[in-house]
Amino acid sequence: MEYQVSEKVRGKFDALTKNEKVLKALAFMEEDQEAVIEKQIELTLIPAPTYHEEKKAQRLLEMFKEEGLTDCHIDEYGNCVGIRKGTGGGKTVIVEGHMDTVFPLDTELTIVREDGFIKCPGIVDDTRGCAVVLSTIRALNAAGIETKGDIHFVGTVQEEGTGALKGMKYYVDHHPELDASISVDGPGFQEITYEATGIQTYEVIFKGIGGHACGMFGKIANPLHAAARAIAKIAEFRVPAEPMTTFAVTNFQAGSFEAVHAIVDQALIRFNFRSNSQEELEKLRDRIFAAIEEACKEETDRWGQDTITYEVKHICDVNAGHQDPHTPIVEAAMASAEYLGCEEPKLGNGGSTNCNRALEGGLPAVCLGMGCDYDVHAHMLSEQFKVEDAFKSCQQTLLVTLLCAGTDMADSIIE
Repeated sequence: MEYQVSEKVRGKFDALTKNEKVLKALAFMEEDQEAVIEKQIELTLIPAPTYHEEKKAQRLLEMFKEEGLTDCHIDEYGNCVGIRKGTGGGKTVIVEGHMDTVFPLDTELTIVREDGFIKCPGIVDDTRGCAVVLSTIRALNAAGIETKGDIHFVGTVQEEGTGALKGMKYYVDHHPELDASISVDGPGFQEITYEATGIQTYEVIFKGIGGHACGMFGKIANPLHAAARAIAKIAEFRVPAEPMTTFAVTNFQAGSFEAVHAIVDQALIRFNFRSNSQEELEKLRDRIFAAIEEACKEETDRWGQDTITYEVKHICDVNAGHQDPHTPIVEAAMASAEYLGCEEPKLGNGGSTNCNRALEGGLPAVCLGMGCDYDVHAHMLSEQFKVEDAFKSCQQTLLVTLLCAGTDMADSIIE
């Protein structure tokens, strides 16, 4: 069924996009594209793997100050923050991109421009998100637009990997004044992420006595065999396609080459599982740990001499989340994509973005794309950014921000 934007949101959107100042801001974003890309490149060349975002945060903070934001600071968790105060009577909105990348500190960062692309590790995910945040500030200033609500512009930390979106979680938890959240992360403005895929990651260490591979054979149980039994059981699971649910054992470590003739005293596995349904996520967790229990018992019973035990380390946990696809902020994002020339904007099926933490905190939230829809080679050394029409993602972010914060042209769509 074709997506329909409500009359209420459509009316406010139309009023906004007929305003001279808003049209000026949108035009400025197109004209300012290369200046924003230069800032994107500058930030990209500052290494910022998860847990090492300090230098990028310091430079982004300077950029916030240069654009006239107030209360510019690095918070206790490492997030880079700047506030644009409203005139009053609106809604408080966070607009954020995460500063961390997946690339180690010693990764070679060289900018290559070719065939309409800029190529460099980190040029997109999510340095471009931070650039869109800057573009939004610059356009508001250039057009002289005042919002009723305050806007928190933030570069967040620890989004990737074991960071598990914790920079965003910290910010949402410590700012109860927030009324709505806009994240910028992902390739295209044509797809709107409005749901949260739940994620859980664990480490389990199987433990036994250990000993000589021959001399202790039959006298002790083998932790590595117990781990292998558990992996084999997990590998046979069937999970639903809808709601989207996945699982993977991602690490299996035991022993060493030097001890190639020894029964190990411990073996480690790590596994990650996800679902768009919190209920399915919890059911899958229970199934996985039941398989681990069975594997330990089977290996113990096989030899009957000692007991295989295990220890659990919980690495990360992100709840699944859902909101109505006709929540006003979602409608605003869809209307913006259509306005900017996308014939069939679409809603994403879940996602692992900072939008998750906003939804977890009870905020209406969307995650918007950072350019046009294309293969960005995310998390690869060949990561690439398409220059053509990249300003449209900035325009979408501006429009949704104005509709959420509220202006003299149109009150906030957030109830």
